[in-house]
Amino acid sequence: MTDPAPDVLAPATLGPVQLRNRVIKSATFEGASPEALVSDRLIDYHLAVAEGGVGMTTVAYLAVSPEGRTHAEQIWWRPEALYGLRRLTEAVHATGAKVSAQIGHAGPVANGQYGHPSLAPSRSFNPLAMRFHRAPTETDIDRIVADHGEATRMAIEAGFDAVEVHLGHNYLASAFLSPKLNRRKDAFGGSLVNRAEFPRRILAAVRRAAGDQIAVTAKLNMKDGYRGGFDIPDSIPFARMLEADGHLDALELTGGSSLMNPMYLFRGGAPVKEMATNMPMPALLRLGIRAVGKGFFKEYPWEPLYFLEYAKKFRTALSMPIILLGGITDRAAMDTAMAEGFDFVAMGRALLREPDLINRIAATVDSGAPVVSKCIHCNLCMSTIYPGTHCHLDDEHVYGTPLPIHDPLLKAGA
Repeated sequence: MTDPAPDVLAPATLGPVQLRNRVIKSATFEGASPEALVSDRLIDYHLAVAEGGVGMTTVAYLAVSPEGRTHAEQIWWRPEALYGLRRLTEAVHATGAKVSAQIGHAGPVANGQYGHPSLAPSRSFNPLAMRFHRAPTETDIDRIVADHGEATRMAIEAGFDAVEVHLGHNYLASAFLSPKLNRRKDAFGGSLVNRAEFPRRILAAVRRAAGDQIAVTAKLNMKDGYRGGFDIPDSIPFARMLEADGHLDALELTGGSSLMNPMYLFRGGAPVKEMATNMPMPALLRLGIRAVGKGFFKEYPWEPLYFLEYAKKFRTALSMPIILLGGITDRAAMDTAMAEGFDFVAMGRALLREPDLINRIAATVDSGAPVVSKCIHCNLCMSTIYPGTHCHLDDEHVYGTPLPIHDPLLKAGA
């Protein structure tokens, strides 16, 4: 007789961390870190979902190296950022929720316009900076691996309960995994084992730094979503390598490429005009996006649990805990995920629209009345990720107005 599926709203253990339920707010860049430091707005953003009932919220995206940012105002790990991050974790903990830090290096997704050349596995053109990405040397690789370990140590100091290592969306570690983007001829290119070496070194460094103090998860592409990219024939064997390495407490499955096919992750509408207007990019590129953006921002229909069928292949291949995301907006989808053997669910846009959605769902447990998410999957929120991520349909939870930074180190000129 098989064991019953776990209750998604009951307490659960993630590595050394006890969560009040199995719902995780996924990492979505908040656009709320002026001067690359925590603002009141960023704290309010995560307080809203923490008070709204999630088991854990994830702060995104915290770069391990200054050149690993996608935007100049993105937080990167350094001593002067810790005061604000500690304020954030303490505020979230006061609600009973836990908090994770997404760490990583943007690599070819980095902007490269603010004094730090962007990196990619192989030399290639960066349209955002209108210059070429530089291929990292082995010295660069060693430094970036060490930066992940140092970021983990600082996350512990700042009070985080977990770190999520970004191995998706063709950020640097993910780009190394892509046969199309990684054309190296050295020990970091060619075979899957070689392409996997860099991300595996990263996870080993993170686990060494984390010990058993905090949970370690990773966000991994199942499919890059373009021809010649990282796909199921490679991603499942790579996931097995990660399981055998034993550095992770859970694996979150995702897909798509910020470079090649961003809508593969999001599904639903593609707000090309709004993104061309609001995203920081050269004027020539802005015109290009307006002219041919529909070809780059391909639209995929939204449907509940849109990554489930691919994720089930990983569930069959692995015994480690897995976090399922993609099209999870109601209790029925959560229960399906639990019944299919997944351990946690991750939610993004639906919580941006309604930070209290989990509390609303929990309030109907006895009655069984369905709670329908108000998110319409228009993806207009994508166009707000730099001026301040918010839902265009929500008048109450708008985080687009900059708020002051309460950081004495910054004010002291540190």
